[in-house]
Amino acid sequence: MVLLHVLEIKAVAPLNQVSLIPQPVKIEALAGTFKLNSSTKLISTSANKEIAELFAAMFKAPTGFNLQHAFSGSTGIQLSISKTPNALLGNEGYTLHVTPTKINIVANKPAGLFYGMQTLMQLLPKEIESPLLVKNKSWSVPCVKITDYPRFGWRGLMLDVSRHYFDKGMVKKYINQLAKYKMNVFHWHLTDDQGWRIEIKSLPKLTEIGAWRAPRVGLWWTP
Repeated sequence: MVLLHVLEIKAVAPLNQVSLIPQPVKIEALAGTFKLNSSTKLISTSANKEIAELFAAMFKAPTGFNLQHAFSGSTGIQLSISKTPNALLGNEGYTLHVTPTKINIVANKPAGLFYGMQTLMQLLPKEIESPLLVKNKSWSVPCVKITDYPRFGWRGLMLDVSRHYFDKGMVKKYINQLAKYKMNVFHWHLTDDQGWRIEIKSLPKLTEIGAWRAPRVGLWWTP
């Protein structure tokens, strides 16, 4: 059954062209590509402008493109909330249709638009992950039609900062990676007998005492 399922996916969308994690519910490969360039617009209503601007910032570092927001347009990347909600998609599902001239992402809720944009990021060349400018790169997206929605309502990942210390930058990076793979719950394990990591100013002894598992007796070479 597994082999047959893989063969079916490859027949619809060759894995050397479209490789996504997690695998969408439905994907159809089409002819052609969409070329992202400095004149590409991110189209949305004012209600979804924040999502558009978030991804514009993510595109900027590797591409150097300062993508502008627009409220309408016949070309570009369009984010739309469906006027007639699709019950199949729920609150976190989306459809993504890529043609040579336009990318349409449609969802019932803003969460679906966010996850649709995460899929779009994966459709771009892997260099889109670079924190630095990548020169002489063609930023193309294969033309596809995708319908996707989560199988599970709770999709979580835990980070244990009580037993193992992580700085703020690492925690933020972890959350970004969690969102990239469409997980929706961040389980932040802040307290345990090994350490109490969350500061509560009205209860200072939680960190003064609770941050340590046993009484401190100095360095190992001191009495």
